[in-house]
Amino acid sequence: MEGVSSFKLIQRLLPNTPITIADKDENVLDKINFRTEGAVQTILGEGYISNLDDYDIILKSPGIPNGLLTDKVDKNKITSQTDLFLRLFATNTTGVTGTKGKSTTSSLIKHILSNYYNDVFFVGNIGVPPFDMIERIGRQSRIVFELSSHQLENISIAPHIAIILNLYQEHLDHYGDFNNYQLAKFNITKFQSKNDWLIYNADDDFIKQKKFIRNTLQFSSERKVPFGAFLSKRGEVVFNDGSQNSVFVFNNRLNLPGNHNLMNIMATVCACKLLKVPDEIISESIREFKGLEHRLEYVGKFSKILFYNDSIATIPEATIEAVKALKIVDTLILGGKDRGIDYKKLAVFLADSKISNLIYLGEAGKRIFDEMKYLGLSKNKRYFQISNFGDIKSIVKQHTKPKHICLLSPAASSYDMFRNFEERGEAYKEIVRNI
Repeated sequence: MEGVSSFKLIQRLLPNTPITIADKDENVLDKINFRTEGAVQTILGEGYISNLDDYDIILKSPGIPNGLLTDKVDKNKITSQTDLFLRLFATNTTGVTGTKGKSTTSSLIKHILSNYYNDVFFVGNIGVPPFDMIERIGRQSRIVFELSSHQLENISIAPHIAIILNLYQEHLDHYGDFNNYQLAKFNITKFQSKNDWLIYNADDDFIKQKKFIRNTLQFSSERKVPFGAFLSKRGEVVFNDGSQNSVFVFNNRLNLPGNHNLMNIMATVCACKLLKVPDEIISESIREFKGLEHRLEYVGKFSKILFYNDSIATIPEATIEAVKALKIVDTLILGGKDRGIDYKKLAVFLADSKISNLIYLGEAGKRIFDEMKYLGLSKNKRYFQISNFGDIKSIVKQHTKPKHICLLSPAASSYDMFRNFEERGEAYKEIVRNI
């Protein structure tokens, strides 16, 4: 998506500039039905990065690991949509990153801002390349930018307001180890100026050990923080700016269940307070927010079974939080592509849970099952290892208790069977509707 977006903008603004498209897939242009015009060259196939240093500027798509270009390209030539966009609009931008919760938090901030301001844009990892919006954005526009670790790799300037939600093991196949992944995430504050703001999770072990020199706001569900958002003894969200408190009551969070969403809400409150949104607008907007597809999405009740789609859950921690939030999960669908993530914590949690039926898919599913087998399989649970996604239908229908939940929350990537987590979620919902 970013590659197509970059190409179209450059060709529109600089029609006489030579452009080359480089991609490992020889058939990529046919697959996306993309036709080039003008003086455009292509380097397609295995040698697509061989001669990149011959070019003046290289716009790297987020999915290309930096390690592939080491020793092949002058790193000063490498840039990205994210970096070029932020050079223009960093002061207008609230950037949101973290392993989980980025889409929900950034969507929630955008929803609240749009209820108070007229000129609001939402770009980034949510599925909107920033270049698609760049010609519509003005100097007074407010921008919410969902930022993946990949998008943060090659930046030299950061958003005026940056949010780090959490850090868990993710994308280890891309980064090699957890430390490199963390370093990419921390670029969101590394390149901030002294006048910028960082909002961060004070409960996260990997984040709270850092010493930040920016203006900071914290959010915590475990303790009172000096500046930022925390929970009162009655469960209210309290925002403390150092001089006075604002109190927000969210007792009925049907569309944003669970502690993880409460953390997303607190981060959102911090950002919106910095952006001078009135408390009543924040409260009302959060209460009316509908939640996002594939994120603890209620699909419906079929054959007396409640179905939830949490296909976005690609790490163990997300699956654990989903089960905790829904409480009456009887059948859980796990697995997908194995990216080397540690599943011991998930296995222990599932072994102690009241879940009756565990369905395992793909190499990741096999590894989760092996971890549970090592702990000792419970006689109170049923275990199903399947290779065909469609096979979940008969298992779910036959074994799930009435008035209980069947949950897709895989704790793994979808790329072994599907193009992305959205396609996996849609496949699940189609099966559910036919039960």
